[in-house]
Amino acid sequence: MSSISTGPSGIAEQTSATSLLRFATAGSVDDGKSTLVGRLLHDSKSVLADQLEAVEHASRSRGQETPDLALLTDGLRAEREQGITIDVAYRYFATPRRRFVLADTPGHVQYTRNMVTGASTAELAVVLVDARNGVVEQTRRHAAVAALLRVPHVVLAVNKMDLVDYAEPVFARIAEEFTAYAASLGVPEITAIPISALAGDNVVTVSANMDWYGGPTVLEHLETVPVVTDPSADPARFPVQYVIRPQSAELPDYRGYAGQVASGVLRVGDAVTVLPSGRTSTIEGIDALGEQVDVAWVPQSVTVRLADDLDISRGDIIVPTAGAPATTQDIEATVCHLHDRPLKIGERVLLKHTTRTVKAIVKDIPSRLTLDDLSQHPAPGELVANDIGRVVVRTAEPLALDAYADSRRTGSFLLIDPADGTTLTAGMAGASFAASDDAGTVQDDEGWDF
Repeated sequence: MSSISTGPSGIAEQTSATSLLRFATAGSVDDGKSTLVGRLLHDSKSVLADQLEAVEHASRSRGQETPDLALLTDGLRAEREQGITIDVAYRYFATPRRRFVLADTPGHVQYTRNMVTGASTAELAVVLVDARNGVVEQTRRHAAVAALLRVPHVVLAVNKMDLVDYAEPVFARIAEEFTAYAASLGVPEITAIPISALAGDNVVTVSANMDWYGGPTVLEHLETVPVVTDPSADPARFPVQYVIRPQSAELPDYRGYAGQVASGVLRVGDAVTVLPSGRTSTIEGIDALGEQVDVAWVPQSVTVRLADDLDISRGDIIVPTAGAPATTQDIEATVCHLHDRPLKIGERVLLKHTTRTVKAIVKDIPSRLTLDDLSQHPAPGELVANDIGRVVVRTAEPLALDAYADSRRTGSFLLIDPADGTTLTAGMAGASFAASDDAGTVQDDEGWDF
């Protein structure tokens, strides 16, 4: 076997060696999100020469003397024509200190679902505010979505400081208002940075116009914010994607379960339980990239071999016997509805959780969240596109869900249209940031009666 360290510190050191930060940008229309992203890419030397040349050409054709860096992310024709962001634009770049996956999300109210998509896997959210307008309704909406999605780090970028003469009192007032609001939602860490994306102040280089600010630039914060945690601190979860049975002359009895470690650490010799069946065994071996290893951790893709021949298939999840999650067919969750067709009580759907997809029924929609003031609108009857609300779902088969607050990976799920496979709704199991014990009356349903 390989000599990979099995100690928690050894694993943390190896994961930090290739540190990756996923972050999303959000903000109101014309707050400068795409310009900020373009400035980050340009000033960090992450733009290819032909990309910059294309942006310069497009800018000149629109009568602009200087390159419009927003065009580096606004790639759709409709986005460039209207000067807005419509879809989530993903960009990948790196500095000597860290690799980044960036999601530039739209600012319009009708594209709230796009922010949910972009921020669902983010470890940090950059919320932009126009220094002239301060905290507005859409700012509060984006802060609430970041809190719902349990994004651990939020940056308030107070943009267009050049248009308010780089005044410190303007920045201080906005930072205080936003920090108080985000903290009330349970956001664990908030960092406020005054910037001018157009001029480049405090984006990559320190601004000479704001000597009263002594904090990091946006890029400095992105490079140094702690995102690497010890995987040993989280319970192991291993959703099975594929069963490997070569049945060849060299491997006549090989039976392996391939997948990606969703959380925690797996070690040879661990006592494990297979859910939802509840059968138990011991990890006999772990194969990674054709070699046997002692240990595997999130997010490695490996093949696990067990000491016993069990009936295991795609969709099962291997977990430590000690502290295995309970299985359930009744799921209460906060969801964001993504589809233009409303989600209604009694609707038959497919529920996809990790690698498992089962039939389900929407039994109740107890409330819809009003993000403006965080109030709960009781018994809305349906959720329309961009709505966030509470739902009660009954599944045909038991699932091993964690609470989303404990695991964003194994606490999330999708509701899918069984007719055409369209994604309808994104769900987060357990309680939302608002204490919503929405006790709705679950009606019996004819047809899919689970």
